[in-house]
Amino acid sequence: MPKVEPFERYPARYEDWFERNRFAYESELLAIKAQLPESGKGIEIGVGSGRFAAPLAIGVGVEPSSKMREIARRRGIEVVDGVAEDLPFEDSSFDYALMITTLCFLDDVEAALKEAHRITKPGGVIIIGFIDKNSPLGKLYQRHKDDNVFYRVATFYSVDEVVHHLKRAGFRDLRFTQTIFSGLSEITDVEPTKEGHGEGSFVVVRGKK
Repeated sequence: MPKVEPFERYPARYEDWFERNRFAYESELLAIKAQLPESGKGIEIGVGSGRFAAPLAIGVGVEPSSKMREIARRRGIEVVDGVAEDLPFEDSSFDYALMITTLCFLDDVEAALKEAHRITKPGGVIIIGFIDKNSPLGKLYQRHKDDNVFYRVATFYSVDEVVHHLKRAGFRDLRFTQTIFSGLSEITDVEPTKEGHGEGSFVVVRGKK
């Protein structure tokens, strides 16, 4: 079952995070943009309220939470009701697929990535943004996950685990960017984007089909 309950119950709290942590959010956007193709038709899987798809000019999304879909549609996103493990699209429908902080809420990561591979055109890419569970922020979230209405239902992954799943799904030529090098309460400006992983808490990996 998709883990939609907290998103259905607390949509305002979800939106408030982006307002309270504006610089962290903008830092994540820049790290994603560094991996985003310059053209082509994209989709965000687990689009949420459209906080990433809208500023990244991605017009299509899939989202199982009705409350999140409502907000995303107000941001101009064409949102389809569905789950990552069973996408309602034909093979090779998109040039690229985006999944941002979605992996941790999936029931079956391997099935979801195989679906992303299926709907992506040959030569297309997947871009995944996530909190590395071995990073300072990842460890903090795990220590306090029972206190957070969203993360109590989440499963966090390390970079190695995400790489393993991507390769099993058929993606290759992996490239990484990273950001969020400070604690959220310490961020007073947009954080830098660096290549690679292992320093930043927010990691973006791009894989090619």
